Amino acid sequence: MTHISPAVVPAPGKAITLAFNDNALLPLLLGDHDRHLVRLEQGFGVRLACRGNKVAISGEPDRVQAAQAALTGLWKRLERGEAVASGDVDAAIRLLSGADDDPRLPLSDLPAIRTRRGAVGPRSPGQSAYMDMLARHEMVFALGPAGTGKTYLAVAQAVAMLLAGRVERIVLCRPAVEAGERLGFLPGDLKEKIDPYLRPLYDALHDMMPGDQVIRRMSTGEIEVAPLAFMRGRTLSHAFVILDEAQNTTEAQMKMFLTRMGEGTRMVVTGDLTQIDLPPGTRSGLRDAVETLEGVQGIGFARFNTRDVVRHPLVGRIVDAYDQRAAAVRESRRGATRREIDGPAPT
Repeated sequence: MTHISPAVVPAPGKAITLAFNDNALLPLLLGDHDRHLVRLEQGFGVRLACRGNKVAISGEPDRVQAAQAALTGLWKRLERGEAVASGDVDAAIRLLSGADDDPRLPLSDLPAIRTRRGAVGPRSPGQSAYMDMLARHEMVFALGPAGTGKTYLAVAQAVAMLLAGRVERIVLCRPAVEAGERLGFLPGDLKEKIDPYLRPLYDALHDMMPGDQVIRRMSTGEIEVAPLAFMRGRTLSHAFVILDEAQNTTEAQMKMFLTRMGEGTRMVVTGDLTQIDLPPGTRSGLRDAVETLEGVQGIGFARFNTRDVVRHPLVGRIVDAYDQRAAAVRESRRGATRREIDGPAPT
């Protein structure tokens, strides 16, 4: 069996050399034109040099240790027959950067959700904690910016539990708030009107299982994708129920949804409180639910930040930029309010 045998070279604690004893797998670890090594260098702030079957890592001790853990974890993926793509390298960097203030399991030992399309693993510290929460809690709220995998991982957990026989069906829903009164003016029948709002849920499903199986299970009712309004009056038992884009629910809608929970049911509520599309003056049901239910036994709350964004790296920086501008606007308004209260400065 292939293995990695690290050997310390001069300057202990600042440089190590990893030897990889499978020349067929090594190019997959390095990436085309060593692009994976370049990305690891940039991500961890270390120097990587490959010669033959060895990779030397030099830099600050904690960064060298993190880079070593990343390379070791990625190598073990290859040994298991799994691919290593750019996204996996970025995930390793996110999971292992800043390990001192956010300790995690070794990269190779992180949890995974297993579906027939393969294992779905965490790509950020927040995702790792979220996946653990999905496995342990009957109701989970996932809050955070776009691109953090809130919905995708919830669908993965739902599919895994359905395939394992732990639930009898999956129910996925979203509020179609953007349509509002204009829904009747859209072309097509009701399904064609609401499908665009449910498309992200369909996409996630097709990533988890073959398309023909999705169609078959939807036709038998094992998988249901519906707007939130269709949940009223129902009791959902032995189901995995996901409410996506929950920031666009009203307080009454959220209470209605949460009280649909029946025996043997799991519920996941996802949303981003910075992207509320409700009419002005309407309080978000998600915000109200978080304030009301936090601390209630049996309910988990997973909070993501820009560090957990697993889309293009620019997405995290875009979210940060908007957050900083919003904070500056709030501070400016507070300053204006204080000036109104205090009156003009004395001359």
